[in-house]
Amino acid sequence: MFQTSVLASGSKGNAILVRSKDTSIIVDAGISMKRIYAALDQLKVAKESIKAVILSHEHSDHTRGAGAICRKLKIPILVTPDTYAYCSHRLGALHDRLIYFETGASFEIGDILVHPFSSSHDAIDSSNFCFEHDDKKLGLAIDLGYPTRLTIHKLSGAHTLILESNHDLKMLMEGPYEPSLKMRVKSDKGHLSNDQAVGLLSQILHPGLKNIILAHLSETNNLPHLAERLMQDYLTSIRSEIRLLVAAQDCHTPLVDI
Repeated sequence: MFQTSVLASGSKGNAILVRSKDTSIIVDAGISMKRIYAALDQLKVAKESIKAVILSHEHSDHTRGAGAICRKLKIPILVTPDTYAYCSHRLGALHDRLIYFETGASFEIGDILVHPFSSSHDAIDSSNFCFEHDDKKLGLAIDLGYPTRLTIHKLSGAHTLILESNHDLKMLMEGPYEPSLKMRVKSDKGHLSNDQAVGLLSQILHPGLKNIILAHLSETNNLPHLAERLMQDYLTSIRSEIRLLVAAQDCHTPLVDI
């Protein structure tokens, strides 16, 4: 067994579950412990199976609930030193439950192998991840301004992909954001648009890719049906039967077999 569920995804908070039979991991905890617990209960995943929380970067929509969960479950937080320096005030006292990792250096949590790699985002040391277990690979690429060669290389061969599809460019440019914020979102250190998500997928598509979960959709600058339709139109054009899901801010996806 190797599964994932996006527990919540969007600018208000992000959390992702990755689990094998013996190990469960929370990747980012930008929503409350109460909400994460509720999602786990609905998915019938025991809270006691959670072995660690991994943080991708310091922004509050990825870190807000991490300290509380780790104290409650008495599990470690894994974070890069620079990221911790920028969000330690939000995490609170961790005592001996702080574990550092280096972007680019793989590590194991239980029977899941984790490969962190740098992402192009306006954070101090932003990471994306790949997870491997039992010859299956999950690729996670959210909060990135553009798909670097490293990103394409790392995501190649993934059987399931959680991919940012943050904004519709027309909605962003015609929307209510200040001009400076619009430029930040669409910059190489911002977020992937719906079109960029399709472009990234086109570079890593292979016969073993079975599931795509679109994530981190903007509530202001995107609509779920726009992101889904653009990606599905591309998949249909190449006669692909890849399963396509869209993650939401206020509810979790089903458990997906990686």
